[in-house]
Amino acid sequence: MIISKVEFLVRSDLDQQTLDVWLAEEWLMPRLAADEPQFSEADLARAQLIHELKRDLGVNDEGVGVILGLLDQVHGLRRALADVLRTSRAHPASDDEADRS
Repeated sequence: MIISKVEFLVRSDLDQQTLDVWLAEEWLMPRLAADEPQFSEADLARAQLIHELKRDLGVNDEGVGVILGLLDQVHGLRRALADVLRTSRAHPASDDEADRS
């Protein structure tokens, strides 16, 4: 589902200045269409996570960047693992290959 910038600001409880900072820090990376950002539900969830990290847990800006980077790596690894599993299920090793290993 595509969320407009105005709707995103309302639903995420952000002001324009904070959104600009978060975009500059690349904490949020919405798609661009006709030079307008198009936010997703995932972007909204990420904004809520950033709010929780900063307000509820007291994480500073540098820490937020590190945490988001690590989360992105974990998600990337999960996608890669899912691809490997999908490929291995589609092409199971023959008995001869299993005996050699």
